Amino acid sequence: MKNRPYHYNSLSIFALFIVFQFCLNIGFAQNNSAMRTKTNINDNWLYLENHTSNLNEAKNAVNWTSLNLPHTWNAEDATDLNPGYRRDASWYQKKLNIAQIDKNKRYFLYFEGSNVTTKVYVNGKEAGGHIGGYIGFTIDITNFINEGNNDIFVRVDNSYDIEIIPSQKSDFFIYGGITRDVWLLSQYKNRIDNLKITTPEVSAKKASVQILASTINPENNTDLSLTVILKNPKGKKVASKTISVSDKTSNITFENIKNPELWDTDNPNLYSVTAILSEKNQIKDSVNEKVGFRWFEFKDHGPFFLNGKRLLIRGTHRHEEQAGVGAAMTNEQHWADMKSIKNMGANFVRLAHYPQDPEIYKACDELGLLVWDELPWCRGGIGDELWQTNTKNMLAEIINQNYNHPSIIIWSLGNEMNWLPDFPDGDNTEKTNVFLTELNDIAHKLDPNRKTAIRKYYEGSQIVDVFSPSIWSGWYSGSYKSYQKAINVYKKEYKHFIHAEYGGDSHVGRHSENPVTGENVIKAEGWEEAIVQTKVANIAQIGDWSENYIVDLFDWHLHISENDPTFVGNVQWAFKDFATPLRPEDDIPYMNQKGLVDRNGIPKDAYYVFKSYWSKEPFTYIESHTWTERQGPENTPRTLSVFSNCEKVTLYHDGKSLGEKTRNLALYPANGLTWDVNFKKGENILIAIGKNKEGKTVSDTLKVNYRFNKNDTATSLQLSSEKLKNGNYLVTAIAIDNNNLRCLDYEESVYFQCLKGGKTMKNQGTPTGSESIRMANGKASIEVVPDGSGLPIEMTALNQSFKGEYLKIIPQ
Repeated sequence: MKNRPYHYNSLSIFALFIVFQFCLNIGFAQNNSAMRTKTNINDNWLYLENHTSNLNEAKNAVNWTSLNLPHTWNAEDATDLNPGYRRDASWYQKKLNIAQIDKNKRYFLYFEGSNVTTKVYVNGKEAGGHIGGYIGFTIDITNFINEGNNDIFVRVDNSYDIEIIPSQKSDFFIYGGITRDVWLLSQYKNRIDNLKITTPEVSAKKASVQILASTINPENNTDLSLTVILKNPKGKKVASKTISVSDKTSNITFENIKNPELWDTDNPNLYSVTAILSEKNQIKDSVNEKVGFRWFEFKDHGPFFLNGKRLLIRGTHRHEEQAGVGAAMTNEQHWADMKSIKNMGANFVRLAHYPQDPEIYKACDELGLLVWDELPWCRGGIGDELWQTNTKNMLAEIINQNYNHPSIIIWSLGNEMNWLPDFPDGDNTEKTNVFLTELNDIAHKLDPNRKTAIRKYYEGSQIVDVFSPSIWSGWYSGSYKSYQKAINVYKKEYKHFIHAEYGGDSHVGRHSENPVTGENVIKAEGWEEAIVQTKVANIAQIGDWSENYIVDLFDWHLHISENDPTFVGNVQWAFKDFATPLRPEDDIPYMNQKGLVDRNGIPKDAYYVFKSYWSKEPFTYIESHTWTERQGPENTPRTLSVFSNCEKVTLYHDGKSLGEKTRNLALYPANGLTWDVNFKKGENILIAIGKNKEGKTVSDTLKVNYRFNKNDTATSLQLSSEKLKNGNYLVTAIAIDNNNLRCLDYEESVYFQCLKGGKTMKNQGTPTGSESIRMANGKASIEVVPDGSGLPIEMTALNQSFKGEYLKIIPQ
């Protein structure tokens, strides 16, 4: 039978008109005065460093200063050279102009994070508050605001409080302040409160998605309808449905979505869900969320599977902080961290030891990074009834707020929880397990589809779904060569085992021809970290903290994990150097220097080790760009490693090929990409050229100054300066002997001070941003900012050995 031409009748034309009008309404949503709005109000706040709890006293204070959010008052005092940091309260103030108030709307302040307890006052009245940092909260200000200017006062307090996790004994700073973005929200009274999206069925052939929509309908309007639209990653509509709203929650399910574009770590495909609330066919509210179709499984005593395929977890950890700003990072800084983690080739990140900025979860969804999200029950043991209530409330907040992110696969319930109890009997195993079971039940009730986990609380390992024991081979215990033995033990012992935390500290620029490995000093077979380190010998205490040693340690760990087909994978600690009150005597004071990048995000050598195993973008890296001054006997070759993910690499020394080598994952070190180089005196130019399977070539060049004479004992400091592109100066101190040779073995601390003409970039916790720093192969530097006067910059550098040197810099 022939296909007859379709004739439009009056009914079909009317139907098309209705659809067209509905689409117009959707497009008009952002301009409709009844629709919700979200306005960032980070700019133009006032700040008062005063702990008074009296609002009027704060109002009448005269020493308010202006700033923009996010902000922490611990941005620098956490990493200055004075013990401790400010644990107290401060006030924030803002004039909030609301030009017109719609009586049909509700108005809210949304804080993405404010640490640790917060009270919000609007026009002299307390509007609400929140207990606990690291997670967002909303304050309804509808009944407190007027048209025009409104006075917003916020009191934030990070005082010592054992009733609120994390414990004060944790190995990181608890930054005080409004550390994340703040927004003004307006929403129609009848509105969508929340969307909870799950994917009950997912396979390569078909999938389903369930949307549980909570609505607020204070006027009990019976003319409300909810339309939900599902679009694929390219923006094409896949399904839609409209239902009447007759209850507080509405359930819409889309079945049999054929051939879904799956979310995975290589192709993080995201569908969009749009929910539209209408009243008598007029749109009143609209909410957009993302959803990813994926399924995962931890095989019993075996590997991890994503979407039916084995995926080796290649992970790292992230603390939320940056040099100069502490926890008050911009969204751009958050994204820079996550892009660097992804560019390294990681597919997993543990958010340590607390939930992080909303941009982090968005980045993980979009970049393809699996997430371990963590309740900040870190050390301190179990607390009393109030502590338990606060902790359970925080877990519920974390899960409810982050529920829709496809990147999250694990809700962690804590880390090292029974260490160093804050309460009497706080390390009672029986009490702890009862409470941990309660948390586990809460997590599974709120989210039956994800796994729970803990780290290093062995007595509770059977309560949660996934467990990480403590394996610090080669740093806090034993030799890294014992790593395979450790994971073999735990694979058998724990049904779902993952290894979170391994690594060690490295000081940028410190190198050794023969790194300290602890042979014949430490017990090589151990791997468990002791709570108290005073009675143990380990590399953390006796090692040289060289980049070389950490490169070898990570290379060995990855050599093991990448070649073990039944291993679930591991999660390195930590991606970036971070500040901690527990480490004043580290090479950079108050810094945990276990990062693969420094506190500014600049890669160390170890970053390239991970990249050589994990990254797909071809590269070569000669170890090491911070090791350009070396010494040794004449005619004694040195083994040099090139870290690369290329199939073949050729190394050239002063234009002469030292041979091409094929990368072999089974070989250690550097997957077999090592050469013996016989350095000549003076400058040596090394070039590594890599070629991948597609024939693409990449190269790396390194200049090494080599000498045959070993330096004598250091006798003085030599100061010099170099103007940087940003207009600042890099002042460098070098320890030299009586023969004017740089003392490559000198590692004592040196102290910088700017006397006139500028100021040092101090309290940054970076290799060039601390006034006190241990020397790296007899060298230390600090960045100095001119004061603009044009007068000479006068610098000193001193320590107990040298008593002080002086440098005058004439601004250029």
